[in-house]
Amino acid sequence: MPQLPDEPEKDPFLLALGERLKMLRSRRGLTRKALARMADVSERHIANVESGVGNASIQFLRQLTLVLNCSLAEMIGDETASSPEWLMIREILRGRSEEELASARASLAEVFETPTSEGSRRQRVALIGLRGAGKSTLGQMLADNWMVPFVELNRQIEATAGCSIAEIHALYGPNAYRRYEYRALEETIRRFPRAVIATPGGIVSDPASFKLLLSHCFTVWLKASPEEHMGRVVAQGDKRPMAGNREAMDDLRQILESRAEFYSKADLTFDTSEMTQEAAYMGIVEQLRGKALMQEKLRA
Repeated sequence: MPQLPDEPEKDPFLLALGERLKMLRSRRGLTRKALARMADVSERHIANVESGVGNASIQFLRQLTLVLNCSLAEMIGDETASSPEWLMIREILRGRSEEELASARASLAEVFETPTSEGSRRQRVALIGLRGAGKSTLGQMLADNWMVPFVELNRQIEATAGCSIAEIHALYGPNAYRRYEYRALEETIRRFPRAVIATPGGIVSDPASFKLLLSHCFTVWLKASPEEHMGRVVAQGDKRPMAGNREAMDDLRQILESRAEFYSKADLTFDTSEMTQEAAYMGIVEQLRGKALMQEKLRA
């Protein structure tokens, strides 16, 4: 008898998606036929998705979620939809203002996290913002003035990974980079009770790393216009932002706009636009002194 070819392995993500669809359909007490009719989709396609062989489109899933009274996040397996408790917590928070959400986050942190004293948090100043904001230059100047270590988190990430940032992305991908970033920040906080830290521009994109930073450091957003960011990077001799990308400025504006809401969570915002290096340094020192930060405490 001729040997049948091995059945190809099913994609674990599609298998999990199929299981969630079956669970959501069962929760609503619907047959495949009823769901297909109500969502105006093919019953056969539903069967294929549930068995882990159908590659569903976003529109197909959206039509199902409208009938199943769930979100796309719940359908594709977001952790915040993984249990009844998560779903009820999400429902409590749904539609709340930014101020209410911040208050809820602080309350949860009090219950579940090891408390960090405000005094020890203020012993570390972490500079956040896009590349070209002056984090490295101003950070080194502040550290020299306060006679504390200056930490470039990018260098710590490379030391943790044993290769360059570019190699991390090329060899292991963005998820691995985020893990190295978190570990490097954790180690920096453990090793340096007093320091000035220059962070990568995208650290706000990872909620875990950003929460760790906010919890253990006094954060300063070094803000500048997109034109200033681009001009400074190019002035440093890096032409890559412009190379082969006619929409470079539009891309930069979009990045800044998408991250601004996260950057604004910083304890202090300092705009370095149209300022010389010396003026920016004097300005930020004055603002930090006004916040009763660092200088006396770090020399104590």
